[in-house]
Amino acid sequence: MQLARVAQSMVGVALVLFTLAEYRSPELAGVVMFFTLFPGILVSPVAGALLDRHGRVRLIRLDYLVALATMLAIGGLSLLDLLTPVWLIVIATIASITGPFSQTGLRSLFPMMVPEQLWERINAFDSNGYVVASIFGPPLAAGLVALAGPQVAVMAIAVPYGLSALVLIGVREPLSVTQTSGRLLRDAADGMRYVWRNATLRGLGFSISTLNLAGGIGTIVIPLLVLERLGGNELLVGVAFALSGISGMVSVFLFGRLDSRGREWAMLVYPMALTVPVTALLLIADAEPIVAFMPMVGLSVIGLSMFLLGLLYGPLDIALFTIRQRRTERAWMGRGFSVSMAFNFAGFPIGAALAGVLASISLDAAIIAAVLASGLATVFAAVMVPRQAPTLSGSDDTHQAIGL
Repeated sequence: MQLARVAQSMVGVALVLFTLAEYRSPELAGVVMFFTLFPGILVSPVAGALLDRHGRVRLIRLDYLVALATMLAIGGLSLLDLLTPVWLIVIATIASITGPFSQTGLRSLFPMMVPEQLWERINAFDSNGYVVASIFGPPLAAGLVALAGPQVAVMAIAVPYGLSALVLIGVREPLSVTQTSGRLLRDAADGMRYVWRNATLRGLGFSISTLNLAGGIGTIVIPLLVLERLGGNELLVGVAFALSGISGMVSVFLFGRLDSRGREWAMLVYPMALTVPVTALLLIADAEPIVAFMPMVGLSVIGLSMFLLGLLYGPLDIALFTIRQRRTERAWMGRGFSVSMAFNFAGFPIGAALAGVLASISLDAAIIAAVLASGLATVFAAVMVPRQAPTLSGSDDTHQAIGL
């Protein structure tokens, strides 16, 4: 998991820097990020049904092998001068389609292997898997782009993916309970209905997906701010993202030791509200006097914003993971998690694509869009996520809601 997450954290930075270096187009960078992520979101209901029916480990390994092949294809074709923008988008789409197998497969394994009283701690471990990856992955990707070139950087990402596939050889599936109709598309549709009729998962979908709009915008805005507005280099782009990871690790360790039962709503809503002013700090970094006369101040403001965002995402992640686990029945964890995670993440590729368009007009417009998205996400979380878990008997959140 950790090897693959380092690779995943490298992909976003490496592909954005690769596209900017090869094609000089923020719009294309946003489109590539969109197709790196969004097709996987569309197929996530089917992926969840397959995970529930056929086990997780083999499908996780399949995704790692597909990711290995696509990274080698992008870098190799570019070195041969055969990679057109269309082919770049096609290959990114192929990589995206199998993504839910590893992302959902790993996350749905944890509550099957760990007793419920330790879910906060295993979720802290899970969250820190992403945090550790965000510390090492972006600087590594940015450094490889700066030192070896964008093609080599993309091809290097295949190495941790390949090692991840090798490590999984011999890993056994945990025992699990599955409810299935025997038909793949029916199971996928049932998973979508289950999530929609589950008040908690539905509320999380609207709030977290809107918050991820801001995250997607940030993947395009931060490199453009550092490289084009403030005169920094690719390594500084990686450092900015790593600062978020470092503070996030501290935050996750602190909040992962707390019993989140009865506190999930507060741990979601309050940090989310604070992301609004923290994201707005980027407007200072893009202010003309800062850009013209004090670029180091601008870079410091970006670092501060990313550091504070990492602190805020610690309790938010723990609450998100545990509330989803507690309010999803075990027999539905594959489909429920896959659809829920896709719903939650849908805003990220849309935000990246939107940022590519807005940034070509004005970076400030893209930053303001991220601020507004963070504020709207807070409203959705406060209003739509139930403060207390609904009772299972006769509630929206049970299997009875889909007629089983």
